Amino acid sequence: MLVGGTFDPPHVGHLLMAECARWQSAAREARFIPAGDPYRKAGREVSSAGHRLAMTRLAILHNDAFTVDDREVRRSGPSYTVDTLEEYHAEGERDLALVIGIDALADMPAWKTPARIGELARLLVALKGEDASALGPLARAAGLARAPEPLDMPALGISGTLIRERVRAGKPIRYLVSPAVAGYIEEHGLYR
Repeated sequence: MLVGGTFDPPHVGHLLMAECARWQSAAREARFIPAGDPYRKAGREVSSAGHRLAMTRLAILHNDAFTVDDREVRRSGPSYTVDTLEEYHAEGERDLALVIGIDALADMPAWKTPARIGELARLLVALKGEDASALGPLARAAGLARAPEPLDMPALGISGTLIRERVRAGKPIRYLVSPAVAGYIEEHGLYR
């Protein structure tokens, strides 16, 4: 089971989403894949891939079922989900589940070959408070032949944007990110 994202920073919402998806799909592990060059974030301030990778490794420290795959950070050029899924298939991994939020599903028509993504992996979608009836129209808009599966998890109003804004404003982020990630953000002066 794959959990891709910018992870700027990785927060408890990402961890809960991965754990709920792992449980729902009976997967042994959840692999976090930080985007090396998140092309969909062009024009926005994004922390370096090295910082985001380091924070992701820190965020998952206390769950043995979580791992980090740094292939997109090592790859040059934009990070395309479809390329990562094709790599996994070439490595013999065929039963893939990709965990995304409903916001990512809504953005998927702008992704590189979204229909192929749907062919390569089963999609588990965190609804983030939205109704599951939105999945069908969003999947059709992305050209997906297979309907995504709603992820059974509580809605959390946590986002990387919220955390970055709180850091800039000098507000606490305790319990929004792991203590190790909070320490890393402080130590490296991120989001100030």
